[in-house]
Amino acid sequence: MTESKAPGAQSSYEARKPQTRGRTRENTPLRHNFWVDLKELIAIPDVASRLKPPPKTNKRLGLRKTAWCVFHQVVGHNIRNCLALGFQLDELVRGNFLKDYLQEPQGALTTAAPTEDQGHEVPIHGEINTIAGGFSGGCTVSQRKKYAKGVMIVETQGLDLTLEPDLVFTKTNLRDVVSHDNDPVVISMVTTGRKVHHILMDQGSSTDVMFWLTFNKLQLSLDQVRPYVGCLYDFAGYQVEVRGNIQLCTTFTSDAASRTANIKYLVINAPSAYNILLDRPALNRIRAVASSRHMKMKLPSLEGIVIPMKSNQKDSKRCYENSLKTKRGVCSVTIQPPGED
Repeated sequence: MTESKAPGAQSSYEARKPQTRGRTRENTPLRHNFWVDLKELIAIPDVASRLKPPPKTNKRLGLRKTAWCVFHQVVGHNIRNCLALGFQLDELVRGNFLKDYLQEPQGALTTAAPTEDQGHEVPIHGEINTIAGGFSGGCTVSQRKKYAKGVMIVETQGLDLTLEPDLVFTKTNLRDVVSHDNDPVVISMVTTGRKVHHILMDQGSSTDVMFWLTFNKLQLSLDQVRPYVGCLYDFAGYQVEVRGNIQLCTTFTSDAASRTANIKYLVINAPSAYNILLDRPALNRIRAVASSRHMKMKLPSLEGIVIPMKSNQKDSKRCYENSLKTKRGVCSVTIQPPGED
């Protein structure tokens, strides 16, 4: 039986600290609805005297840079999703100290729904970004600085979406899909009068890649290759041999329609189970959207017709298995600039 305490007396309990960081019932406080705002509730002298203030810190506690927690007096999460305050208020409700401020009856308590802010008690020491390279943003330091500054400029001119249809994936697109374990989307396309298979929809790099073996199979001339300044490195830090870049007319076709676009490929000499890697530059240029769940890629034709391109699941699995056998598969590349202009 809980003993009542005199008003203003300091509570002797310590706030419960969750032992694990997983979203379980044990480390998630019960959410109570109060008829006063939480900021006003913790400011009431009788309530404030029973709360244990958290230790002060200058670190951001959470993922949201603009959210402010009145209880912690730091940014990172809001007071509604504050775990430390939630546990203490839960204890006070169980001790029958906040019955005059509750909206719901005592038996109607529910576990708070997990939110992305529930990991806010882990201090954020820094941020890790992805590596990138290729043509996006330029090849030199000054070009990339100009590109980075342009990110802060709000574009006022809208895109011309007059003939662009909605690219939607529905349940009907799953009818011809064999159940898979996160298979990559691998398609075929036509370039220089030849149909090229084993094209990976990568979306993880900022450059479109053609491998040297594919370049030779297409019987392309070295006169078409333009020099590329800079060095490329794979994810493990090994240097990748760059032969240059080439721009080719590439056609994406299906029974519905087709679309041709000029795509600039970076030609590299490295082992790969794929012939070409299509990444963000090409996909954005043709306005394509790929779905690994539906094993398809869709893009609009110039006439406004949706072009569905189905991934070959047998080729997808075969390429993935072969990529694991290569000694140094190219997973991602980054650029080392030669210097300023």
